[in-house]
Amino acid sequence: MPRAGRVIYDNAVYHILNRGHDRRRLFQEGEDFKGFKDIIARYKQKFQFDLYHYCIMSNHFHLLLKIAKGEELSALMKGICQSYAFHYKRKHHFSGYLFQNRYKSILIEKDGYLMECGRYIERNPVRAGIVDNPGKYYWSSYNFYAKGIPDDIITPDPLYIALTAIDAERRAKYIEYVATDRPYEQLLDEKLSE
Repeated sequence: MPRAGRVIYDNAVYHILNRGHDRRRLFQEGEDFKGFKDIIARYKQKFQFDLYHYCIMSNHFHLLLKIAKGEELSALMKGICQSYAFHYKRKHHFSGYLFQNRYKSILIEKDGYLMECGRYIERNPVRAGIVDNPGKYYWSSYNFYAKGIPDDIITPDPLYIALTAIDAERRAKYIEYVATDRPYEQLLDEKLSE
């Protein structure tokens, strides 16, 4: 049976997720994580999209992005995933499928969910028990927002910018916002693991 087509819109925000085949590791070492970020940076030159939040875990990744032309989302994600698969296979002498399936995409329909989704993404290493604080995890957008550390693949989340005009206050509010537990995280984890 053919796959159902994705519903796509121009200037829409999507939560993107992709996993390693059989949940195997996609990123073995720092050079792999950096290589993935470099690929995203390259594709920012080819496609018009804003990456608001991300988290690259050892066996999966999350991206929260807004794409100007919805019809380009598939080509963008195909390009990023294929480029990374080529990098990984060459570097690690691997053959076979790297990714589990095609990527998952969830349309973020309400602006109010934008920062909530970003918060969920950046707390992923905490929920996985890798770190006790998202600021201790290097491969996410959290430190861009919480500490002001430059990250060339990030376009600032407009809801983050709207928190306050003063950078230090904005970062403090964001740290507090991300640290506050939310009951929906487990439900979203279950939905995304399907």
